[in-house]
Order: sequence, then structure tokens, then C-alpha cells
Amino acid sequence: IEKVVKLEQNYRSLGNILDGANALIKNNDGRLGKNLWTDQGEGEPIRVFRAMTDGEEATFIIEEIQALRNSGIELKNIALLYRSNAQSRILEHGLFSSGLPYKVYGGLRFFERQEVKHALAYLRLIANSEDDGALLRIINFPTRGIGNRTIEHIRDLAERTGTSLWQAACSAPLSGRAVTAVTSFITLIEKLKNETSGFSLPDLIEHSIESSGLIEHYQKDRDGQDRLENLNELINAASAFATERADIPSLEAQMANGADEDFNATEIDPLVDFLAHASLEAGDNQASAGEDALQLMTVHAAKGLEFHSVFISGLEEGLFPHENSINEHGGLEEERRLMYVAMTRAMRRLYLSHSQMRMLHGQTRYNIESRFIDEIPEELLKKINDAKSVATTATQRTLSPSMTKQKGQGGFRVGQQVQHSKFGVGVIVQIEGQGADARLQVNFRDSGLKWLALEYAKLVRV
Repeated sequence: IEKVVKLEQNYRSLGNILDGANALIKNNDGRLGKNLWTDQGEGEPIRVFRAMTDGEEATFIIEEIQALRNSGIELKNIALLYRSNAQSRILEHGLFSSGLPYKVYGGLRFFERQEVKHALAYLRLIANSEDDGALLRIINFPTRGIGNRTIEHIRDLAERTGTSLWQAACSAPLSGRAVTAVTSFITLIEKLKNETSGFSLPDLIEHSIESSGLIEHYQKDRDGQDRLENLNELINAASAFATERADIPSLEAQMANGADEDFNATEIDPLVDFLAHASLEAGDNQASAGEDALQLMTVHAAKGLEFHSVFISGLEEGLFPHENSINEHGGLEEERRLMYVAMTRAMRRLYLSHSQMRMLHGQTRYNIESRFIDEIPEELLKKINDAKSVATTATQRTLSPSMTKQKGQGGFRVGQQVQHSKFGVGVIVQIEGQGADARLQVNFRDSGLKWLALEYAKLVRV
């Protein structure tokens, strides 16, 4: 090649956004040294928000979007980006609750996704065996040898006898492999009902998803990783719902406030209540064509687009960069390129947010801030808060009693980010012991889980 011409002038983003993106991508090897610049000025600093929980992160994002809207920025000019499809669930829940119209660009809303609909169908049939729609969706999914002819035979019998499809399936005069397959399906549903009796809502859903064969089915799917993450997020949704539901006032409190003495929301079956909630959020709430609406999308889907303001959420180690990429050859550099693309979608204002605690498989996971934030020069950032203050009451409700006790030891607490001279940056996941016997378990970004004696660890708060 005789001459390389670099197209470096950028007409989209302001200076601070480009400088941040340039500093980030310089950490990749083997680049040509392209350095974007603009003559439009520096603009505003890149805003960084550290939340205590994923719920607090979603609340912050929605409040900022509402403020932008009130200042005259149309929602269609604002994008909310995330690394994984499953991350949209808690964001969609917040948008639904706040009444903000939104569209999922290049994808489906959480409760519209195939794997989520399949899981909900199993749950609906467990809650009510007379649900014909649920039965038709899963009677042969995952495939269990029940063909269209057998299903048609069951439907005809139900129509002739005026019964539900479940009753017809239980009594249909089938033969050969069909009777074995249908009997196996009926046995599975009955077994799930019996096994999950008395389970908490998250445990019931996790057990049902596992035992139904959905997990095994999507593990064999070449593109099943996203679907598995969505199924795990459904468990998280149930866990969050159960926590919110636990805050419903008792019957005595409701009556004291003038509520109907015959009504007590806490007596509704939790599964039925959750299914009604899911049905409500799955309703026709997405913005219609032509309506001004917030744009939700993965960072992959954002390529080639541009927006006045961009929010990049979930900037945590294991999430973005994704945990699968960290151990793959070239995987981390590809994740960094994705982050570069995401940052340069913003024209005027860029927000980066992350959470110290996030639900995973229905359990609290403690996170380390993404290295990508560390790779952006400090002078380009405006840290809106550092989440080092005591957790709010709402945050404390997401912690188990044992977790809430694990704080205050030597000034350290569970969920806090710390720096160690040898192991680097990590997050405290467990504290035990008192005084000279106190020790901490820390999940370090590069070294994994380590137990450290508090007296000798010489940890520094980040």
C-alpha cells in the first residue's frame, strides 16, 4: 500500500465523547492509529452513574430521560443501550411503570420473546390446567413426539364433549406412540404441580423451567445463549416481584385505611398474581408507528445509528465486557470495539451506568465496575454519584437478613469496591468474624475469589 488515508474528522459527536472513545480503543492492539476529532467543540462531560442495585440504575435512567424530554429532546432522539437482551427486562418494567413510550429496535420486548412465552405457558398450565392456549403452546415443546394429527384428535374430542383440552388429553382414546407421548406430558405437568407446592415464587419458576426441558433444549441451540439469559432473567423478574409483593400491607392495615374487608392482595396465589403482572406488561404497550418513543436496543443493533443522547447501561465486569469474551482469544478486544461503537452513537450527551448489585438466577450478584470506564480519562467524566453512601431502605429490602448484617466491619461492607496491592480491584461478597478474626471474601476482577484477613489485607476503598 503506497498511502493510507485516514478519515478521522467526525461530524456526529462532540469532542469529549470522541476523546473518551479514542482513549478506550487505544487499549486494543494492532490498530492503524485512527484518532477521531471534531471542530464542533468539547461539549458536556461523559456522565457516569454508579447505582447500588439494578433497580436503582433503571430508576436513574428513566428520571434522566424524563428530564431530557421535559427540556425539549424528543424521545426518538434518545437511545438506551445494553450488552445483552436479557438486560432490557428491568428497564422495560421501569418504563412501563412510568408510562414512557418505547420501542425495542431490532428485537422483541422481554415478555414477547419465544423462550419467555414458552416458560410462561408451562407456568400458566401449572396454575390452571384448563388454559387451552398454554397447553397448545407447549404440548410438543420441547419436542416429545406429539404430532399435529394427535393434537387435532384432542381438539376434536374437546369440541365434541365441551371440555378443556387438558381433560380431552387425559381421556383421549389414543394408541401407539401417541398415547405414550401424551401420557408423558400429562405426567410432567402433574409432577411439576406436586413438586413445586410450597415453593417460593422464584424457586417454583426456576424448577419448572429446568424440569420442563427448556434449559436443555436451548443449551443445544447454537444461538441459545441469549435465550438462556432471558430465562434466567424471568427468574429475576419473579424474585423482584416477590419482594415488591411482600411490601403489600397486611389485611389489618388495609382495613384501617378503609379497604374492603373481603379483599386481601396477599391472599392471591403468588404464581397467579405474577402471571397477571406478566400479562399486563406483555400487553399492547409498545409505542405505535409514528409515535415519539424511546429507542431500546443492544449495542450490536446500534451500529450505524445516531442519537442526541445515549445511555449505556450495565457496565460491569462479566456483563460488558461479557464473561464469555474475557477468556476467548480476541474476545476482549471485540467487546472494546462494541463499547467504542456504543459511545460514538451519542451526538451531544452520553451516560454510562453500572450497578454494584444485580439479580442473577434469582440471587444477588455483586459486581465490579467495567474496565471500560477505567480506560476513559478521569477529566472527561462527570461522576454523578459514587454509591458509597449507606443503602436506601428500598435497596436494603433487596438484601437477605444475613447480608444486611454483613456490613460495618472495619468500615467495609458487602457490595463495596476495594483495591488490593497484589490482586487489584474487586468487590466484597462476604464478611465474617469480628475484630482480629474478621475476614473478607473479595471477588477480584483478574484474580477471582479470595479470602483475606481484614487485619492484614490493607484494602483501599475505591
